[in-house]
Amino acid sequence: MALLLISLIIVICIAAGKLSYKLGLPSLLMFIVLGMLFGSDGIFKIPFDNYTFAEQICSYALIIIMFYGGFGTNWKQAKPVAGKAIALSTLGVVATAALTGLFCHLALGFEWLESFLIGSVISSTDAASVFAILRQKKLNLKHHTASLLEIESGSNDPFAYMLTITCLTLMSGQTSAGSVAYMLFAQLVYGALIGGALAFAAVWLLKRINFYIGGMDTLFVLAVALLTYAVCSITGGNGYLAVYIAGIILGNSKIKNKAPLVHFFDGITNLAQIIVFFLLGLLAFPSQLPQIILPSLAIALFLTLIARPVTVFALLSPARCPVNQQLLVSFAGLRGASSIVFAIMATVNSSYINHDLFHIVFFACLLSVGLQGALLPMAAKKLKMVEPGGSVLRTFNDYQEDEELQLIKTKITKNHSWAGKTIGELKLALDILVVMLKRGDQTILPNGRTRIKAGDILVLSGEKYKDDSGAELNEIEINARHKWANKRIREITLSSNTLIIAIKKKNGRTIIPRGGVLLEPGDNVVLWTCEFAQNLPEESNKDKGGGAGQPERNKQEIALPPSHAQSNEHKKQDSAPLPENNQRQQADDRRSEQDR
Repeated sequence: MALLLISLIIVICIAAGKLSYKLGLPSLLMFIVLGMLFGSDGIFKIPFDNYTFAEQICSYALIIIMFYGGFGTNWKQAKPVAGKAIALSTLGVVATAALTGLFCHLALGFEWLESFLIGSVISSTDAASVFAILRQKKLNLKHHTASLLEIESGSNDPFAYMLTITCLTLMSGQTSAGSVAYMLFAQLVYGALIGGALAFAAVWLLKRINFYIGGMDTLFVLAVALLTYAVCSITGGNGYLAVYIAGIILGNSKIKNKAPLVHFFDGITNLAQIIVFFLLGLLAFPSQLPQIILPSLAIALFLTLIARPVTVFALLSPARCPVNQQLLVSFAGLRGASSIVFAIMATVNSSYINHDLFHIVFFACLLSVGLQGALLPMAAKKLKMVEPGGSVLRTFNDYQEDEELQLIKTKITKNHSWAGKTIGELKLALDILVVMLKRGDQTILPNGRTRIKAGDILVLSGEKYKDDSGAELNEIEINARHKWANKRIREITLSSNTLIIAIKKKNGRTIIPRGGVLLEPGDNVVLWTCEFAQNLPEESNKDKGGGAGQPERNKQEIALPPSHAQSNEHKKQDSAPLPENNQRQQADDRRSEQDR
């Protein structure tokens, strides 16, 4: 019966998530509401008030959520704003906790330690809530704001946890200044060292061990995440900090089978979020909410309108961040699962026996996720912080293009082997299809009898290349200080497993690189890297028929398709533009590159 109920709840939560998308509401809010409907005061009257059990389950779920938060962080995207984000997740958490604590004591009349406990519990922002909204609404934010929020919300939970433990330790009355100082030291240092050491060890093993049974590498990474938290718990380190750091290192390392890892952790993290938010809703008693509405509402308003904005502006203004960015970051400080879980930890702790901390924090987080979460997309648009034409998913390591097919353009010259043949006569692989033919101003949908003429432009489709070799595409921006700026490709030294496959010029054109192409500030270079590829041994002079030996490969080399290799026109150019809308533009581009 219990198994049937659990499976039905998961299905209902999935359906509720779909409904929330259509209604424009955060899906995590729906999970909480469903939990309340199933709870003791709800429609289904499931009796549940076991805070200890809920704390254990939610703590384990947070391990997965924190690890995948780090695993999905694209460090290349986040690096420009990492300093600002870390300032918000450390100093910002302390400042928010202090301001909220002062408000609870001076305005609401709570005791000092209890006031700072409430401030500590609710000082962190919730990564799951923020990025569920950004992903759901596909909001790409300007000034690397998505990455800033990602790093902040992912890394501030460990510091909020540390402050919570410190307050509970002080409330016990059985401690000293020295023991508190050592606890803080152990939390930070042991957590960072253990998380980093185990992650690097895992990367080393993943690159050298062949798992002969499918899925075993996924289980290995899961075990690493759990082991990291367990070792930290034994040594007194911050387990959440450790798993977050481990996730960042593993997610940004070149390891095999990363795609299956992403799919697995994406699914298990969604399940963990469903469990956490549903369980928190199940644990809440709506009948007790009227007693704490006023203080909880006051705390939520103070956090949103005063504490969070003051902290953000104090830390980001010296960094000369735009005002609209600071306003959006202030508004995006959603409180969620982690705050409620920390409230449960305080509730089950024998040192805390005063106010109904759980329901106070629960209602404040409910207001935050419900109101701020629902209004966040509109706030981003009103503040003109939405980046048109981009995707927020690019800030995550799990970003993948939706298309499984790739389109390739090739121009048929008079010397091309396809010139004069019908498409039916071409010796194409079964999974390659000619989908379009451009002839002058005409666009032709071809069939097997369509004859190819010199000057035609063919568009072919094929399946996107995927394997476990560690192949990946990366895009880097060339600024004035970049070492490649104002250099030609032939002057650049690349590793043996890296190729430059495309250059996006600052004027919007995309060109195929050749040795003579000049890289200018404002250009974006697309790199293809195959981490686990092996180079063939150099052929001997004897094998080459007595020709001159090849020099050591330290320059860019590109094997061109037949249409390029057999074209004298292309051989004379330093670069070839990718498909354009008309042939006149192509000719202008070619002349421009030849003049360069």
